[in-house]
Amino acid sequence: MEIIRFAQLKPQPWRNGGGVTRELASHPEAASAQDGAWDWRVSIADVVSAGDFSMFPGMERVITVIDGELLLLTVDGEEHPLEKYRPFRFSGEAASSSALPTGDIRDLNVIARAGEFKGYTSIIELSKKRAHPVFEGQLAVLLEGKASVTSGAQTAESAEAPDGEAATTEPVDLARYDAVVGSDTRSPEILGRGFLAVISIDRVEHAHS
Repeated sequence: MEIIRFAQLKPQPWRNGGGVTRELASHPEAASAQDGAWDWRVSIADVVSAGDFSMFPGMERVITVIDGELLLLTVDGEEHPLEKYRPFRFSGEAASSSALPTGDIRDLNVIARAGEFKGYTSIIELSKKRAHPVFEGQLAVLLEGKASVTSGAQTAESAEAPDGEAATTEPVDLARYDAVVGSDTRSPEILGRGFLAVISIDRVEHAHS
C-alpha cells in the first residue's frame, strides 16, 4: 500500500511567481524534472496572486478548487467562476489566466496528454461505515476531515505476496492532502468523515484501422 505524504512534497515555485506547485504523481516519473515531458501529472497548487497560467500544448487539464472560495478562470477570453469542489476541464493549449476575488486558493490539477490519457476528478463524501476502495489507475486525496486507510481484502494474486505484506491491514491515518495510490491486487480502502478527491487516469484506447 502506497501513501504519498503531502508534508514531504517539495514546493516548486511557478515561473511567473504567482504560486507554488507540489507534484503528487506523474508518468513517466523520470520526466517530472522536465516540465511537460510527462504524459500525465497530478499536483496541488497554491495560487497567491492573479495572473497567467502556464500553457501545456497537447495537454488537457482538469482543475478543482480544494481550499478557498473562488477562482475566476479566464480561458480564451471566456470567464469561468470555479467554486470549491467543482472540477473544470479545459485545454492546456488555451490562453488562461486567474483572478482571486475572495483571496488565495489551493487547487488540484490533473493534466494529461490529449489522445493518449484522459484524466477525471470526482469529489466524494467519505463514510465511516462503508469503505471507499481505490483501484489501479486511481489516486485518492484527502481534502478535509479525518480518515484512515487499510490495504483492503486479499485477492488470490496478493495471497502469494512475500511475507510481511499481509500484515498491512492495520488502519493508517491520513493527514490533509495525503494521497493513496490505487491497486487492483489489494485495493486500499478509505474510511472516515470528510471529503475525498478521486482522480482516475485512463489510457485512451486507439481503434485499429
